[in-house]
Amino acid sequence: MILGALVALGPLSTDAYVPGLPQLADDLHCSPSMAQLSITSCLFGLAVGQLLAGPLSDAVGRRRPLIFGLIVYTVSGLLCAAAPNIATLVVLRGVQGVGGAFALVIAYASVRDRHTGKAAARYFSALLLVTGLAPILAPLAGARILEASGWRGIFLALAVLSGAVLIASVGALPESLAPQLRRPGGLRATGAVYRRLLTDRQLVGHAVINALVFATMFAYISGSPFVLQDLHGLSPGRYSLVFAVNACGLVLAAQASGRLVRTVDARLLLGIGVAGAAVGSTSLLAFSATAAGLWPLLAAFFTVVTSVGLVLPNAAALALEKHGSDAGAAAALLGCGQFLFGGLAAPLVGFHGSHSAMPTAVVMAVLAVAALITLLTLARPAAYR
Repeated sequence: MILGALVALGPLSTDAYVPGLPQLADDLHCSPSMAQLSITSCLFGLAVGQLLAGPLSDAVGRRRPLIFGLIVYTVSGLLCAAAPNIATLVVLRGVQGVGGAFALVIAYASVRDRHTGKAAARYFSALLLVTGLAPILAPLAGARILEASGWRGIFLALAVLSGAVLIASVGALPESLAPQLRRPGGLRATGAVYRRLLTDRQLVGHAVINALVFATMFAYISGSPFVLQDLHGLSPGRYSLVFAVNACGLVLAAQASGRLVRTVDARLLLGIGVAGAAVGSTSLLAFSATAAGLWPLLAAFFTVVTSVGLVLPNAAALALEKHGSDAGAAAALLGCGQFLFGGLAAPLVGFHGSHSAMPTAVVMAVLAVAALITLLTLARPAAYR
């Protein structure tokens, strides 16, 4: 439960206050793009912070960096709630992202400390359940808080949640990395550790696949509101229903993967997931080019998002499989790639406005096909063929 709460802090940080962006922009007298910059700074903090948290936790253990990260997250959340202007908020959001990165990477590294192979894949599937539900529940909870106390109340609620997770971690989350397994050198050895990890074909291949498919989902999250509401006339309520159905597909696929991986090779499940994402995305591109209508688009979106539930847990398990002594740094590379690729993909779908589904379809298809090519060329191609 504690690991699930740690993983949830990242999605909650980026999704909970999205309903309050217009109010935030009005209150701080800034443009909508400046308000959205606070999301970008948080994503940047989540990406870069993991590169720091990973090797640090490999050197000194998991508990102390985790507690430090949660303190940073909690304090910065309280300061965000009191931010006097948008510039201050953007900086504080970056700091909050760094604190969330510590929680995220150490949660994944803690699983790898205790489990490998199929057992690790099962636990990553359980954590992905939280990752899938958080984007659904966070905006709904944020909207309720927004009605009661404004956008500042959302950051206050995040700080309170983080404080509760901090107390639970201090009291009930044991150290998972034994002293004899820690890697000496601390931050001085960070560069050498990452250079060595980046030479591992299995780690790099699966990390790239993980990042590309994660970015495909980010492109869907960014582009689908315009495609389905502006172009096909869905109301916000109906769009929320479509979003929830797709997220349920992701969650169910992740849970099915957690059960199937006991008897089925994780590489087979990963291959099916990547192929499903590629088929769904290229179908979306074909449907968009031929103006096939709403229902084919919905089917393509569902196929892509559901496939993500097979990809992420198995890619994570396979990427970290051989790196018990560097699980923190390896998990940091995995998570950093996710947020960097996702952050880059999200704005691409809006380059040509909201008058066509083609930008969203092209970005998703390119990312998913690139993931399939990576699977067949970089991540142990013989096994996947």
